[in-house]
Amino acid sequence: MEIELPSHVQNIISLLERGGFEAYAVGGCVRDSVLGRVPNDWDVTTSAKPHEVEKCLCGFKIIETGLKHGTVTVPTATGPVEITTYRIDGGYSDNRHPDSVRFTDDLKADLSRRDFTVNAMAYGASRGIVDYFGGMDDIRRGVIRCVGEPEKRFNEDGLRVLRALRFSSVLGFSVEGGTSLQINACRELLGGIAHERVRDEFTKLLCGKNVFDVLQDYREAIAVFIPEIRPCFGFAQNNPHHIYDVWGHILKAVQSIEPDPLLR
Repeated sequence: MEIELPSHVQNIISLLERGGFEAYAVGGCVRDSVLGRVPNDWDVTTSAKPHEVEKCLCGFKIIETGLKHGTVTVPTATGPVEITTYRIDGGYSDNRHPDSVRFTDDLKADLSRRDFTVNAMAYGASRGIVDYFGGMDDIRRGVIRCVGEPEKRFNEDGLRVLRALRFSSVLGFSVEGGTSLQINACRELLGGIAHERVRDEFTKLLCGKNVFDVLQDYREAIAVFIPEIRPCFGFAQNNPHHIYDVWGHILKAVQSIEPDPLLR
């Protein structure tokens, strides 16, 4: 499959390749392109170390947004491009940031640390889509599945529990069985996530086309950060005009409203 990269992204990749390094578009922009959606942003992964990226892109303004993790950002007229060196992460003692990072020349090792298979694909014009973990098959089947062991992925960053549900809602995908089991097993991790991060993911989830099924099937995960909803579960309305319990009634109302964050 061929993806038409924006000119500013292809230019960055070409300059890195001319410098003798590998470089690919990676992550959500590849997923969205495969799905026929317009990516909100573009990320690049490369074998070049941050100082080598800066040397290859000497004519660009470069913001050192995360040198510790191998990330620099290039502002462009059509939006910033985040460029990150291939890396292998150490443990995640705070359930969000790696305790250590080791740069590598191995693209597969870099992709293996990512959250879901649909987000673990890279693309380059000469090589096409690089998919070591079955992301294309999962897109065809409409499945959200963790890369590797779901429990490990969720413990690396607890927000991934909610991200899985957000992708299921927005893309209309089901959640793979092992991933689903660990969403429920790891849901309490959401209680330790910064409120603004939870808010951003939950707002996107609410505006998804699969919002009813996701909030019904994973209501206990949502109740971790909105405990006020728990009394609604199974609360019968005992009224001939209401066939759902209170939670189901709320979800039907949400589903029926225009997918606007303020309304939903």
